[in-house]
Amino acid sequence: MSEKPNHTRKRLVDAAAKLFYAEGIGRVSVDAVAEKAGLTKRTLYYHFKSKDELITAYLDSRDQPNLKQMAGWFEAAEGGVDRKVVAIFTHLARVARHVKWKGCGFLRTAAELAAMPGHPAVKAGSRHKSNFEKWLAGELSSHGVREPKVLAREIVLLMDGAFSSMLIHHNPDYITAAGHAAATLVRARMPEVAR
Repeated sequence: MSEKPNHTRKRLVDAAAKLFYAEGIGRVSVDAVAEKAGLTKRTLYYHFKSKDELITAYLDSRDQPNLKQMAGWFEAAEGGVDRKVVAIFTHLARVARHVKWKGCGFLRTAAELAAMPGHPAVKAGSRHKSNFEKWLAGELSSHGVREPKVLAREIVLLMDGAFSSMLIHHNPDYITAAGHAAATLVRARMPEVAR
């Protein structure tokens, strides 16, 4: 009995995710992805028209799990909204200490495709960053923070700046410092009663 197409597609995306994240999209061939998935290159091309489509599927597969994880860290944190925002950065710094952590896959992919801003994978990364920013703005708004959309964008800038610094310095303290800066921005816009 053969595998269902969705299961086979998932196997390919999972294999691609492991390889693309570990080695970068430019260094991984479709042959390597097919081999990692235990499938043929012909099967890969049955499910994906091109490597570009596979790269996009890899990023799309990471969108909701990443957002869910950050939302979970936010919700589980005790204290005010400033502490909830810091919790996201604290957990990211913890994750960044793992030997297999290679940075933000969305930013790394966008950097590899910098000369192709219209690439579908770059658009997938943009959607992910926009989804996080929109979610964060909603949370900030529900906690009564002033200018939640502006603040969410500032926090995303701090986060992505910390990710970039991590790629250069390999020091999670940059993420921690960005979290403290984010908390300062949040406190400046919190209602007086919540401070």
